[in-house]
Formats: sequence, structure tokens, C-alpha cells
Amino acid sequence: MEVILSIDAGTTGVRSMLVDRQGSIVMSSYREFSQYFPQAGYVEHDPMEIWVAIEETIAEVIQRFGSQPVAIGITNQRETIVCWDKKSSLPQCNALVWQDRRTSERCTQLLEDGVLPLVRESTGLVLDPYFSATKIEWIIKNRIELSESIAFGTIDSWILWKLTDGAVFATDVTNASRTMLFNIHDLCWDDNLLGIFGVSSSNLPEVFPSSGHFGTTKNQSLLNAGIPITGVAGDQQASLFGQTGFEEGDAKNTYGTGSFVLLNTGSSCPDPVDGLLNTIAWSFSSNEKNSVTYALEGSIFSTGSTVQWLRDGLGIIKEASELESLALQCDSTGGVFLVPAFTGLGSPWWDSSARGTLIGITRGTGRSEIARAAIESMVFQTRDVVESMRRVTGRPIKSLKVDGGASVMNTMLQLQAKHLQVNVSRPVSHETTALGAAYLAGLAHGFWKSMEEIASLWSVEFTAHPTDLTDKDEFTYQQWLLAVSRSLEWVV
Repeated sequence: MEVILSIDAGTTGVRSMLVDRQGSIVMSSYREFSQYFPQAGYVEHDPMEIWVAIEETIAEVIQRFGSQPVAIGITNQRETIVCWDKKSSLPQCNALVWQDRRTSERCTQLLEDGVLPLVRESTGLVLDPYFSATKIEWIIKNRIELSESIAFGTIDSWILWKLTDGAVFATDVTNASRTMLFNIHDLCWDDNLLGIFGVSSSNLPEVFPSSGHFGTTKNQSLLNAGIPITGVAGDQQASLFGQTGFEEGDAKNTYGTGSFVLLNTGSSCPDPVDGLLNTIAWSFSSNEKNSVTYALEGSIFSTGSTVQWLRDGLGIIKEASELESLALQCDSTGGVFLVPAFTGLGSPWWDSSARGTLIGITRGTGRSEIARAAIESMVFQTRDVVESMRRVTGRPIKSLKVDGGASVMNTMLQLQAKHLQVNVSRPVSHETTALGAAYLAGLAHGFWKSMEEIASLWSVEFTAHPTDLTDKDEFTYQQWLLAVSRSLEWVV
């Protein structure tokens, strides 16, 4: 049996999977890695810990399967930045994670300096610590001495470098589009932005299409030399591809560490709009503009991390799987709202100074009400984003495909369908991000012949159908918006 190896390097762990021609995962291995919080607002990873986790998971699936993959796909947490020395291949500091907020003041300064229009027009993004550029600038100023041997890359670049034993320093257009340094129209590093952030293109990876030839394996312990690496995409773009969101107007939401809503906008990139991001969804075989598919994105910072906080911070649940059953122990939150702005708010608010708010508490508030408020926060944050997308596009979203850890909660999906007034569907395979990377790799390798063939592999496990949205439901949502307003501009 021939298989594709898909490496999914997420925010809290790494999963390596083997995918067959039917789009089935025949083997899987997972490892968590450490999260480091040196001080308030700082979130870091050790790049070598990530690489060791990748080596271990690859070794496990290859040993269990007993043969080699025909090609490799990579997907990854996106805006996180690794800095390493090209000569030694050693990291020069911990990776700065997408959740890291240490550059908030710098972003405020850049806003005051009038840099936002350039950022919006060139990159489709907003000025926020979430993206990579200010992280790179901070590393240059505080951690390293910049030279030609220094490499900055997102996690995919680090994995490519290690898999090829330093032969390939590259990324794909989707990851490049999240750095705040890449022109998503001209498909190149933006000289003006490079100048602002003090980095040279020689320190940045070469940018390739998402589906195509990146390089081949070299000097790996259990992977043969010469296995082609033919697919790379950021995790949210890979998820859209894995959900077979190939048509303009297709939408998906991943309820992972955060939630990320992507809407396929086809070959045209919409004009920048407040609250939402323009990003590259994927590209094929050549970097000609007509090969690029764009997407509107709403980035929500806290979903799974909210559940982790309930478990590890408050201790009201022992396992994430307990959240739904605990929430169902009450009929309502009793007017309690949880705004999980632990690291600020993303779409559509984009307020790095916002902070988490638990509001409406009475003596009658207990564990179940807080659990229910956490689930409702997932639903309401997604509605905030989808409402913005509807206003921008001028047309309704037909349906929403979902994935990610929290998507197993049918209660949450039912509430989501009610508040969006569309069908919300979860596929049989929940590992859509890894499947997306495998599909991109497989198309370039000839493992699958067409996107139509891949589309035929998608099948639904559960669909939540919308029920009537009552006046009471609308009042609750308006109260949510009021709670959000109380969380904004908290840090002075």
C-alpha cells in the first residue's frame, strides 16, 4: 500500500500520519511539547523539542507501518517564528509563538506612525503582535547579532531545513502570507516592509507554491533519502483544503487552540476591510497570479486554550472531554458571559489590549454555568466573524464545515447552527489539517489525479441544522457584544 506522510506541527503538539488513496489515516502518532511563558504576554517554544517530537512520531508510524511513504506534506502553526544559524543548524533562541504579545507596544507605535495602510494593502493583514514581522524585529534587537548566516522561518521552514539536512531553506505562499512581510498580490517579499522591520530577504526563505516540489529527505534516521516533499501549507489553509473547500464561497471553521474561519474568495483578493484578514489559501505548480486562490479569514485567539484554562487554571474540569456534559447540567448561563481575551482579541475586534472577562456572576453561578459560558463564547466569537464576512461579501455563507478538538461537541455545533442559520457539518475524518497537507503533497506527486477526486473522498459524520433564532437568543447575543465591549482596551 502506498501512503503519503503528513506532518502536522501544531501549537501544543506534533502529529505524524500516513494517508492512503482513499483519504483514510492508516497510522498516526502524537507528541506534545512544552509551552514556555517567561513572563506575562510571552509565549515560547523550543524548536529542538518540536523537531524531536517530529522525529519520534515519524519513527513510530514508519516502524508500525513497515514501509516508506511516497511523498511528504507539512502543515504547521503559522505566525510562530524560529531563528537559527544556517552554518550550525542550531536555534539561536526560543521560537516566538503566534500567541506571544511582547510586541504590542511596537505595533501601537507603528499604527501611530501610519504604517497600517501599507500593511493592509500589501499583506492583507493588520498591525498586531500575532503576526511574524514584529517578532523577527524583536529577536534582531534583543537576542541575536544579524548576519547572512541567520535564518528566520515559520515552523514549516524549520521542518524543511531539518528534513533536508540544511539543503532547503523555503516556505510556501500561505505561510509567507502570515509574516506581515509578504506581498500577497505580487507574491514576493515586500521591500518597504523589510526596511521597516530591519530584515533582509537573504535571511528569509525562498517562497514556493503550496503544492509542488520543495526538496527531498536527506540524512534522516528512519526516512529513506530522496523522498520528495511536495506539499506545504499553514494549518488553517490546509484545513480548508482538507475540508475540500475548493469553490468560491466555501467556508470552514477550525475549533482548535483558537478558532479560524476561512472563506474561499477564488482567484480575486478582496479589498482590505476592517476586522478581517486577506490571505492566500493555496497555490499550485507555478507562482503565476492565476494559480493563486485567496481567502477571507477571521482569526479568533482562544477556543481550546479556553478549555485548557478551565482545566488547568480554574480546575473546574479534569479533562477537556468533560466540558460538554458539565455545561448540560444547567439550562442557561444565568446571564454569565466569558470573553476569553487572554492574549487580546482577534477578529473582528483586533484589540491587543483587551483582556479576559467573566461577567454576570452571582452567588448562584457554579461550575456548569461557567462551562456553558465557555461553550457559548466559541459560538458567539464565530458569529462575530461570520457576520463580518456576510457584510463584506454581500451574500450569505451557504454552510460551514468544521473541525478541531471542540467540534466533537454536538451541543456546541447545534448552537452554532442556530446562531449562523446555516448547516454546520463535521466530517468523518476530524484530521482535516493533516489531510489537507497530504492532499497538496499527493496532487503534486500524482498520488491523486485531481481536486475532483479528492472532493469525492469527503464524507459527513454529523450535521447540525439551524433552529429558529428567537428574540431571547438575539438578546443573549447582544449581551455578549456588551460583555466584549467591557473587555476592550483594558491594558493601558
